[in-house]
Amino acid sequence: MAQFFVDFLKRYFDLRGDEIRITCHLYADHLERQAEIEHHWLEALGLPPESLHKSVVNVYSKYSKRKRVGNLPYGTCRVVVSRTRIVQTIFGAIQEYAGFDRPEWLD
Repeated sequence: MAQFFVDFLKRYFDLRGDEIRITCHLYADHLERQAEIEHHWLEALGLPPESLHKSVVNVYSKYSKRKRVGNLPYGTCRVVVSRTRIVQTIFGAIQEYAGFDRPEWLD
């Protein structure tokens, strides 16, 4: 899904890779592989190293009993574009396609 969204941004909004930012969300047991995981996401999304923001490490709570170990070997990745025109265009298209009105999205 992230790759689809990045390809969409590049194709329809003519964005370069360095105009798209990503943040990796890792689990505590990913720390020793952090560089490998960040490289994986950059490679998978076709983005340059400049696109990477500081990764976030989610520590396990004492109640989780580490149930999520191994479920997401590369954690998750958040894709961000900081251009108001693009964000409003996407939100406007979602509203039009879905048939509802949320004016606060377009402020």
